[in-house]
Amino acid sequence: MSESKRPQPSATVVLLRDASADLELLLLQRAPSRKEPHKPGPWVFPGGRIEPADIVGGDAHSEASARHAAIRETGEEAGLCIEDTRLETISRWITPEVSPRRFDTWFFVGVHQGEELVRPDGDEMVDHRWLSPRETLAAYECGELALAPPTFVTVTWLSAYLRAEHAVRELAGQELITFRPHICRDRAGELFMLYPGDAGYEAKDPDAVGARHRCQVVGRGFRYLRGAS
Repeated sequence: MSESKRPQPSATVVLLRDASADLELLLLQRAPSRKEPHKPGPWVFPGGRIEPADIVGGDAHSEASARHAAIRETGEEAGLCIEDTRLETISRWITPEVSPRRFDTWFFVGVHQGEELVRPDGDEMVDHRWLSPRETLAAYECGELALAPPTFVTVTWLSAYLRAEHAVRELAGQELITFRPHICRDRAGELFMLYPGDAGYEAKDPDAVGARHRCQVVGRGFRYLRGAS
């Protein structure tokens, strides 16, 4: 595999807090790209690449290295100081080989404590929002927010919970999934991203009978399916 196609080790943090009726999650908006300066940037969780100073034990792809990067990036992008001990690992996403840019990203979740205000750096990140998972999904569905599949799936997971600590405890207690999406079409031509646990994952067959764990591409968006067929 060429060096340019190797996934870049990275980390991201899903920060939660409790609001009056629901939990809220922190989203940052990336600055517009140079190629499309008039197109609003996507909304993401704080995070980024693992730098040499983050590496623990010589392994840039390790969970320990990712924790260092997650804490550093959250401080740089959002102006928030977070503690390693408050973070729980919930997933790992490795971009498919067909992608022009690949990442190997550890996802952590934690509860934002105190009154510290979010301060986007103004360079990489230009705005922020605290939204409930349901508000996030509604804004995504109407085209107000652009979300990448890993962000969309994670927000969908969080929509099952009302309190931050409960969400952290439940997600941390689940089996860790390493997502290596298989992108393929079914016999009807519909496009899917198959995830581990889907009946068609190993064979890259969306038409396989059985359990579902996938995103279906619907128009310009996604539909997440998980459970029995």
